[in-house]
Amino acid sequence: MDRRLTWYILAGMVLGVIVGQVLHAYVDPAVVKESVAPWLKLLSDIFLNLIKLLVAPLVLSTIVVGIANMGDSSALGRIGFRAISWFIIASLISIGLGLIMVNLFQPGVGAPIPEAAEAAKAVGEVKDLKATEFILSIFPKNAIEAMATNNILQILVFSIFAGVALSAIGEKGASLVRGADALAEMMLQVTGYVMRYAPVAVFGAIANVVAASGLDILGTYLELLVEFYLSLVLLWIILLTVGAIFLRQRIWTLIRYIRQPLMIAFSTASSEAALPKMFEQLDRFGVPRRISGFILPLGYSFNLDGSMMYMSFATIFIAQAYGIDLPVA
Repeated sequence: MDRRLTWYILAGMVLGVIVGQVLHAYVDPAVVKESVAPWLKLLSDIFLNLIKLLVAPLVLSTIVVGIANMGDSSALGRIGFRAISWFIIASLISIGLGLIMVNLFQPGVGAPIPEAAEAAKAVGEVKDLKATEFILSIFPKNAIEAMATNNILQILVFSIFAGVALSAIGEKGASLVRGADALAEMMLQVTGYVMRYAPVAVFGAIANVVAASGLDILGTYLELLVEFYLSLVLLWIILLTVGAIFLRQRIWTLIRYIRQPLMIAFSTASSEAALPKMFEQLDRFGVPRRISGFILPLGYSFNLDGSMMYMSFATIFIAQAYGIDLPVA
């Protein structure tokens, strides 16, 4: 199913480009904007909403089960410290490499973009976020609200407290741990159903963009994407080399196992969509679920290396496009 799904998604992308260009070339732009675009956007929005539906209960259940099954709080502390240390190192590597590569390639120079005033108007007012406000926002005042708003950091904090507490009370909390484990399995199953809709969502998203802007919009970002993916390959080489230091020859087995979730993440542009499959493949590799159930959701909050590299690329790209000099300092 996974291999067929990838081909279906690629077919949806190609069909989206074709349909979008036909609409752009032969249908009045006002008609496309008013009557066609909302329906195309609806196709992708349904998928994104369904993916967001999965994330909160999946993260909650996997972290609670992972920590509760870990038992020893000192082991949890050791694993958590090592994980956070690696997350910081990997983050610095990804952001640093991204800044070096985007300044080397300079993809934003000469990019066809709207006037600065129009762009600022489109973005609207951006609220300053103070460090104290950010730190406070990590800690939930209402666990239900955190779940309802898909606030992963707050869900993470609540899940850690819940998992540690369940581990401490032992047998009294066994039924809740089994319930969380069943919830995780249920969400994995639901994810399989949602992913079958991914080709339709990809078709709608691509067709909507091309119908509005034509193929020129794809050409504008092609250089940026090629240079970004080249940099991403370099990042992967660095991170996998570090992994090979610890795993030695088994690194090739790990790469083979995680190939499918990587394709899902790439083709749907959603790392959340790959989370359930990643759990399954790490189980096959021999990683205990109590470890992966704690580290993977933690990494989804603190260690999105590809996204961090993209942020550095996108920020400097915009600065280059508008002629704003951002020195290294």
